[in-house]
Amino acid sequence: MRSIWTGAITFGLVNVPVKVYSATEDHDVALHQVHDVDGGRIRYQRRCEICAKVVPYDHIDKAFEDGEQTVVLTADDFAALPAEHSKEIDVVEFVPSDQIDPIMLDKSYFLEPDGKSTKAYVLLRRTLEATDRTAIVHFALRQKTRLGALRVHGDVLMLQSLLWDDEVREAKFASLDERVNISAKELDMSAALVESFAADFAPDAFNDDYQDELRALIEAKLKSGAAVSTEATFGEAAEEGEGGEVLDLMEALRRSVEANRDRTKPKTKQSRTAS
Repeated sequence: MRSIWTGAITFGLVNVPVKVYSATEDHDVALHQVHDVDGGRIRYQRRCEICAKVVPYDHIDKAFEDGEQTVVLTADDFAALPAEHSKEIDVVEFVPSDQIDPIMLDKSYFLEPDGKSTKAYVLLRRTLEATDRTAIVHFALRQKTRLGALRVHGDVLMLQSLLWDDEVREAKFASLDERVNISAKELDMSAALVESFAADFAPDAFNDDYQDELRALIEAKLKSGAAVSTEATFGEAAEEGEGGEVLDLMEALRRSVEANRDRTKPKTKQSRTAS
């Protein structure tokens, strides 16, 4: 992993130097769009609706629209705003960990001790564990001031950005205003159903079946000769006859999907049983 920035956790006179790493990554297969006729790459252009010219990025400003009027904000306007370049993760308070609603959690980051001594880092981690508290912090990332939760994750400290209070919607549904009578027998039956599905959560027991089958489909296309060269997708014409026979390709896809499904079913069932 490569750190995205370095800084320090600060509270009182305590300063804990750290390196910050993204804790998660997207496993989805990266796809782009192509023309269905010739396989040419489809690209998007920033085109002005007034002059119809393609506009380079350094000539693009941002704007706010309220429905009737538009306010254009230039680079000079943004430069006049207070810049947020602080490298400090400033602890505001320590709160009971169960007071943080999971709906507020956003991005997660691992923190690695940065420096010759790790004593301050380990001391903070153990203190949070012993007190069962989470540090509420302010920090700046990508020129935005953010609210965060600093907590223990295994042997490391984890920083999780939090949504601001006004970013979390309130759920009010008229259908829930109706009075509903639930009998004790119905509640017992429902509880029994829940108990029949009870298990300890094991994240590695679950697979993204869609992405697995998408990868199998791509692999089948590659093996069957149905692919075009990467250069062709950037505008060069594909040669005639390229692509293989359709019937052979469909058979290869069917077998690949079935083989993948047969391979994953026993493993998933076994994992759930073990749980």
